[in-house]
Amino acid sequence: MQDFTTLIARSLQLPTRSVENTLALLNEGATIPFIARYRKERTGSLDEVQIGQISEWNDRLKELVKRKETILKTIDEQGQLNDDLRQRINQCWDTTELEDIYLPFKPKRRTRAQIAREQGLEPLAQLVLLQRERDIRMAAKRWVNGNTVTTVDEALAGAKDIIAETVSEDEQSRQRLRNTFRREAVISSKVIKSKQADEGAAKYRDYFDFSEPLRRCTGNRLLAMRRGESEGFLRLSITIDNEQAVERLRRQYVHGYNDCAKLVAEAVEDGYKRLLEPSISNETATEAKRRADEEAIGVFAENLRQLLLAAPLGQHRVMGVDPGIRTGCKVVCLDAQGNLLHHEVVYPFPPRGNKTEAARQLAETARRYQVEAIALGNGTASRETADILQTLPSPYAEKLFVVSEDGASVYSASKTAREEFPDEDVTVRGAVSIGRRLMDPLAELVKIDPKSIGVGQYQHDVDQAQLKKSLDQTVESCVNLVGVDLNTASQHLLTYVSGLGPALAKNIVDYRRENGAFTSRAQLRKVPRLGPAAYEQCAGFLRIPGAKNPLDNSAVHPESYKIVELMARDNGCTVAQLIKDKTLQKNIDLNRYVTAETGLPTLNDIMKELEKPGRDPRGQAETFSFDDRVHDIADLQVGMLLPGIVTNITKFGAFVDIGVHQDGLVHISQLADRYVSDPADIVHLHQHVQVRVTEIDHQRRRIALSMKEA
Repeated sequence: MQDFTTLIARSLQLPTRSVENTLALLNEGATIPFIARYRKERTGSLDEVQIGQISEWNDRLKELVKRKETILKTIDEQGQLNDDLRQRINQCWDTTELEDIYLPFKPKRRTRAQIAREQGLEPLAQLVLLQRERDIRMAAKRWVNGNTVTTVDEALAGAKDIIAETVSEDEQSRQRLRNTFRREAVISSKVIKSKQADEGAAKYRDYFDFSEPLRRCTGNRLLAMRRGESEGFLRLSITIDNEQAVERLRRQYVHGYNDCAKLVAEAVEDGYKRLLEPSISNETATEAKRRADEEAIGVFAENLRQLLLAAPLGQHRVMGVDPGIRTGCKVVCLDAQGNLLHHEVVYPFPPRGNKTEAARQLAETARRYQVEAIALGNGTASRETADILQTLPSPYAEKLFVVSEDGASVYSASKTAREEFPDEDVTVRGAVSIGRRLMDPLAELVKIDPKSIGVGQYQHDVDQAQLKKSLDQTVESCVNLVGVDLNTASQHLLTYVSGLGPALAKNIVDYRRENGAFTSRAQLRKVPRLGPAAYEQCAGFLRIPGAKNPLDNSAVHPESYKIVELMARDNGCTVAQLIKDKTLQKNIDLNRYVTAETGLPTLNDIMKELEKPGRDPRGQAETFSFDDRVHDIADLQVGMLLPGIVTNITKFGAFVDIGVHQDGLVHISQLADRYVSDPADIVHLHQHVQVRVTEIDHQRRRIALSMKEA
């Protein structure tokens, strides 16, 4: 671990002690949220991002160690491992450099150079490389044996093959070419002529004849071009000036003007074109894709975080409406706990119904089930349905919320939905999901595969294992940031609580079903297979509203209860009184309670919890209305100022729903009257914004918007 500690601390520019303690906690099985929240003294108050980076580096270095072991074993089996080579491999911590060291020894398919070596031509290749022989053809006759090598030309050709492979595997040559690609590579895309007229090709029109320096190519452009290539519409290439690259390589290897020098020059060019350039070009493309993936996954994870942390309405009686035209609007009514009370289908649109009758029916249903708010899905016919709902009598019209329905269909057909509503069809389940998303977005969205929630771009094009890991970490972070009601949380929500997982989450739900509601955190110890380690990890993130001990409904960890109890005794009051009385809290001198295990970071966190125990870091849900003048893209005019809702954020801008069935794009250059490096600095998901229409492309249904001052 010591080697890892130094490497990670230097790479991330973090204190060595903080990294060392964090690695120790991770190796003990502690989760990132737990370490960030409850072990600040040991980590130096590192946040979740920093701890996550340490964890990623730790995993990466472990994999590198395994790779080294494989390489050392392979070279040793070949009988070519000496002390210098072993030391160099052991001291190498760069994956690319390690693979370059290994390349000459790496088992490969039988190459032309290997065949030449088998023919005994290695000494001839070395002789040619020295470039001292005046008559190389005469010298080469020594290797003509009439069997495997029948002519001088065959001998020299074999020698050139060996030189070509040697050049392609030379570490210095490879690194120089890598640097050339980094500085000079150009990425180009061309449309495949036979596919240019296809309907699917239109979305890639910007890349029909496109090129730019690879170092300036943004991740979203690269992924768009790669998708166009995978769908058969585009052909991509990453190139440099090959003539210049070959000339640089010649200068490295060619030292004279005799026949040997000419042969070396020819071998260098062959090695470059046949072996070296394709290898480094592919490596460059892979690296560019990796960077694009990281960028896209980072954007997706941040969008998911914002979506999961969207403001909840809370426990209110809600009507959920999944809008539709031909099949009608699916309507459900839920109680304050999200239980299904009623469902029906309303037909506001021809040919099966009309708006007046639909409005009457909706108002009657809302009255009968004492609805306090309406959650309307933002899919097909959402805008038209909203117009009808806004005609309902007070207070229903004033409590209308538009809710993203991305992934609702995925949930409705899932095993989870079938278990929750075995007797209902997918349309009812989808409407229930929409209603519950208003009440508590986090609790409902954890039931859905994050990729299906619709807040990223190119999520199916990036590294799927890395995407899943990042999104799972994001969900875990959000769940533990908010905290979970131990007595109402679903099994899926509990799964993401620090230290639990699917098996323990199920055991908690089963225990709750058999024994009734939890009355204290300490009862968790009675849950089957929930041992001391799991209890330590999860207890602080689980809440019990109305518990006898008020700290059980706070983020204060049970290990710190004695500190709070001591504070209360010192102030001559109970813990409950201390929580209620801000004056008593102000009288506390935290320095009196500092111990070897508990420092000011933890004590400050405790005081914040006492000020507002069980506080929800999320805001309050807000109603929203689109502009009555626009219902379709045909209604738009350049210059219009319209209200909108941010639906997605990318590196190049933000997409905004303005109520015309097609989101518009606010390009990053149009987000503010100042330079913006990251759209997330200006907007967040579901933010209500004012935008101005700047351009309308009816053919491609593209809308350009601006948030700049006119």
